[in-house]
Amino acid sequence: MGNKNKTISFRVNEDAFETLREIAEQRDISLSAVFRDYVDTLVAHDGKVRVVPEHELEGTGEADDSFPPKVEVPKSFIREHERLELEADHLREQLEEHKRYVTYLREQLEDEDEEVIQLEDLDGDADEPSFRLG
Repeated sequence: MGNKNKTISFRVNEDAFETLREIAEQRDISLSAVFRDYVDTLVAHDGKVRVVPEHELEGTGEADDSFPPKVEVPKSFIREHERLELEADHLREQLEEHKRYVTYLREQLEDEDEEVIQLEDLDGDADEPSFRLG
């Protein structure tokens, strides 16, 4: 069976509902997306999630970085990555060229009507005299 979505329903009081709707509006997502995010977080952290108000979160001493986090990457790394991508493309092209050549050779081999003589077939019977070169 595949991975099927299931529906969860529960009741909240009107104040909690309004607060949840405000959170959804602030994040510019649907109310159901708020719940999905919470459930995904809960599952990802094995049920060990604690809801903390934003003002308490800011006072934890953590750096006030925006999300998603940004990382500076040296230009040499980017250049090396681009070089490797180009090399990989080149190798893919060579591989395709070799595959086409092997296919061509196989077709040539199949098209040939010449009889193939095996070396074992050239060996005479035991009754026939053998000759030695040399």
